[in-house]
Amino acid sequence: MDVDVQKRAAAARALEFVRPGMRLGLGTGSTAKHFVELLAERVRTGLDVIAVPTSSASARMIVIADESKWVSALGRFPLPVEVVPFGLGATQRAVEAAAAAVGCAGPALLRRAKDGHAFVTDSGHWILDAAFERIADPKSLAERLDGITGVVEHGLFIGLAHAAVVAGSSGVRVVERR
Repeated sequence: MDVDVQKRAAAARALEFVRPGMRLGLGTGSTAKHFVELLAERVRTGLDVIAVPTSSASARMIVIADESKWVSALGRFPLPVEVVPFGLGATQRAVEAAAAAVGCAGPALLRRAKDGHAFVTDSGHWILDAAFERIADPKSLAERLDGITGVVEHGLFIGLAHAAVVAGSSGVRVVERR
């Protein structure tokens, strides 16, 4: 099963959690794109839901992904850190110092759009891609990042996900929080 097929399979399985009348916060990324396409098909056939971009502080968060995102330790991919543009240099240094303090030093680089300018989120913020290689203590790092003025959000969703739907070469599995 190629990666795109895995992503669509995870999205299809996640769609099974959707019930009529739900309010859904739609995530971002290539797997979420498949979820939105499949959800649209169900809406066209009569499913009544309200959907908004991002999580809108949802009561239940379900992560959907292909197996390449399932890792034994965080840090294989750069950690996205959403920041306000004002004071970028100070925020960037604080993010790098927070990471170093918990043993995962590395650069936090400004994400660039195709035109070379800073990538701008739908909220008008910028993204630092923090290449920390290995994040041994995600909870401590998340707490430190949460305390930095200028950091809006980060990709360490500690304690937020209720389940993960992960598709791989051997099929789709649902991993629920204990």
